[in-house]
Amino acid sequence: MLMFTTEFTQDQPCFTVALCDYPGLPDTERQRAEARYARTLARQLGGEPEVANALRTIEQLEDAPPEEITEEAKSIYQRWMKAARAAAEAGMQGLGGEEGCYFEVRRH
Repeated sequence: MLMFTTEFTQDQPCFTVALCDYPGLPDTERQRAEARYARTLARQLGGEPEVANALRTIEQLEDAPPEEITEEAKSIYQRWMKAARAAAEAGMQGLGGEEGCYFEVRRH
């Protein structure tokens, strides 16, 4: 699992990325895939702190009743989904496909 930090707080990671359920993938390839995913996600969302902010919103949406979901939250969710698709494509580049594998992102 790779940890990514902002340029402002080198000792505090904003988020971590882990490639899950891809058995037999060498560690160096896994780390490269996770780094490609993280870079693309951050670029798509406007920076590493924005990844953490978007992920916080996504987590809050999981428990929110539909009538309490704001237009801003819907917009963030749509941006997240677009960014996550682009990041997954970049992360898996050159690896081939392993059915069922996925990238897990956690904020810190």
